[in-house]
Amino acid sequence: MNSGGAPRSSAGNSPNWQGQTADPTRLLLLRHGQTPLSVDRRYSGHGDPELTELGRAQAAGSAARFAAAAGTDAGRIDVIVSSPLARARATAQAVGDAVGLPVVVHDGLIETDFGEWEGLTFREAAQRDPDLHRRWLSDVDVPPPGGESFAQVAQRLAVTKADLLATYSGARVLAVSHVTPIKTVLRDALGVGPELLFRLHLDLASLSIAEFFPDGGSVVRLVNDTGHL
Repeated sequence: MNSGGAPRSSAGNSPNWQGQTADPTRLLLLRHGQTPLSVDRRYSGHGDPELTELGRAQAAGSAARFAAAAGTDAGRIDVIVSSPLARARATAQAVGDAVGLPVVVHDGLIETDFGEWEGLTFREAAQRDPDLHRRWLSDVDVPPPGGESFAQVAQRLAVTKADLLATYSGARVLAVSHVTPIKTVLRDALGVGPELLFRLHLDLASLSIAEFFPDGGSVVRLVNDTGHL
């Protein structure tokens, strides 16, 4: 891991370990900082809480990481895109201010819609809808009441990823988003099943990195790095 910035790409004139020689599009996947719902471990989907004081400090730490590495090829970012929710936009804006880049909002990066479970704790949701909650924990096709299933999130993120790769081909894109969208992109890059969604932990303001090549290949270079906090 490189706490100063993203690791150096092996793409370019020399083939990487998968044999590609074309530059990949690098997605630097940054989770937003802490909110009041994070503190209480409540489901936080399309609700729009602001960052806490700690969350703003986490955003500042993320910004410092990218600012320190901005002058190097390894740490370069070309564009910043963000979920439309305030917690992600504030985190993205902190980085944008530090490196001199605008923030482009992309609605596809929004968190899962938890429907009627929004704002509830795990235990509260389980008590409210015991059978549904139990099935939801193991079946990506089961949505929360009035909400969005993980399978629906995956469909949305497939469109979002395709849009980002087409719009920013070969670029280094900092995408500030949420737990489920980031896990979904990592799952896609790894080519693994839905079990990853239930077994991978991502900390607040953590950084993960995936690269997608023009021929369809992909690699994951970093997962849940919090060296900047």
